Amino acid sequence: MLAIKNSTLVMKDHLIPEAVIFAEDGKITGFGEMRTTSIPEDCEVMDAQGLYVGPGLVDIHNHAGGGHWFYEEPIPAARYNLQHGTTSILATLYFNMNKEQLVEQIGVVQAAMKQPEGANIVGLYMEAPYMNPKFGADRENNPWKAPVAAQDYMPVVEAAGQDAKVWVLAPERENIRQFVMDARKVNPTVRFSVGHSEASPQQIEALMPYGLCIGTHHTNATGDRPMYPECRGVCVDEAVNYNRDIYAEMICDSRGIHVDPYMQRLIRKIKGEDRLILISDACVFDGPVPDGYEGVTDLCFDFAGEIAGSKLSLDVACRNMMKHTGASIVDVFRYASYNPSRAVGLLDRGEIRVGMRADLIITDHKMNVKTVILGGEVVE
Repeated sequence: MLAIKNSTLVMKDHLIPEAVIFAEDGKITGFGEMRTTSIPEDCEVMDAQGLYVGPGLVDIHNHAGGGHWFYEEPIPAARYNLQHGTTSILATLYFNMNKEQLVEQIGVVQAAMKQPEGANIVGLYMEAPYMNPKFGADRENNPWKAPVAAQDYMPVVEAAGQDAKVWVLAPERENIRQFVMDARKVNPTVRFSVGHSEASPQQIEALMPYGLCIGTHHTNATGDRPMYPECRGVCVDEAVNYNRDIYAEMICDSRGIHVDPYMQRLIRKIKGEDRLILISDACVFDGPVPDGYEGVTDLCFDFAGEIAGSKLSLDVACRNMMKHTGASIVDVFRYASYNPSRAVGLLDRGEIRVGMRADLIITDHKMNVKTVILGGEVVE
């Protein structure tokens, strides 16, 4: 049994200072204040020295880590993210690849998931195949411009199987409902997310009964549908804000470029504490840095100089969220652990509770990760 003493435990909605937490056989077996909780003599004892102990971070939207694409080098990418406190990650594949490439990439990730070194890869976030090419990288050469057709997408859906936790889609694509129904046949618990889209709220809401419950990188790569030239219309962002049952993903970079800090505060106010998700959307694009972005170090740019993901890890995104919005450490653990795990159905992690997975991180007050514990074992 592992006992971590002298810790401040980060619970779902409060802190427990001067506490101890126990883990055995990969599960959390108990916790409490040190003054009222005895530590068995046969425990392996770790001293947190007053630092925070919270649930491991859960990044549901991440293409890469440390300069390594998941579809090429999943183990180094997974390891990099694990060292930054991400104990559960959905490897993300993108819609700039064709059918054969996506099937091959799925196989690469699935093979890594079976290795001990890839233990924190827990599934796939399929940012493919059917989104709106107008709102994505390599829009001119996008291989999925043709009508939605089962003979094209079923090999990808079947290859991903139940490892696909999320399919991102543009609800305005014709025949997209058939894709949704076929994906649900392969994995009845799969979630859907609206992304790279200019769908109307009505088109989005029509898919919510089938599992659409996430807004991919909220306020990024979405269109607008003005009713009149002089009026702002309603589109994806408004639908995500309005619908209580849709989680809003947010990329929180250091300068608030993906999402302006004022917008971050507005989204937080609208969505509340339990429908906001921090993601990294980490990538490895190395296109030219456009004018006005000199000195920006945590964004990626594609070949055309357009923003294409980030160079973030989730711990840094948490730190940025605290800076931009005044969120507390309790808040950011919720946004980066509890909420994402609930959004994609990983119900055995994401909070400190008896019986949950012993995926834990020790951090300081600025979310600098000091120690990572995966399944009750300290990560070296």
